[in-house]
Amino acid sequence: MPKERFFVLQPDERRPGRVPLPPGFSVKARTSDTEGRLAVLENQLDVDIPPHVHHHADEFVYVLEGEMEVDFDGTTHRLTPGMCVLLPHGVPHAMRNASQPPARCLQISSPGGWEEFVEDMFEAGPVVMKDGHPDLDRLNAIGAKYGMEYYD
Repeated sequence: MPKERFFVLQPDERRPGRVPLPPGFSVKARTSDTEGRLAVLENQLDVDIPPHVHHHADEFVYVLEGEMEVDFDGTTHRLTPGMCVLLPHGVPHAMRNASQPPARCLQISSPGGWEEFVEDMFEAGPVVMKDGHPDLDRLNAIGAKYGMEYYD
């Protein structure tokens, strides 16, 4: 019954997950909360996200604070608070922070699964980093289950 899925979160509250996420990552609606339709996270862009593609999920990013850049189809777009971007599945894109403090965003993926990927990534720990940069081989091993692929 849909009423059983209703919940209210207070400021700074997050949905419980399988593994604790570091500061700057907050799950607001889990894939299981939405019957698989979407996942909603609040993220702080502390690390640049290398070029990657979501083969199944569309990604919607709304900038709450700070500034970020999104590379999409050969063009760099600078986003400031209140701006948003829809990143359709199947098209490579990259994201990077462009402010201090780092940009804070609301991210929605549809269908869901993004929070599960993030949990798997943080559960893997520092192994996803190599020389201060994301280890693309390890990220791709984790992301394959979610239809995600990272590039150089």
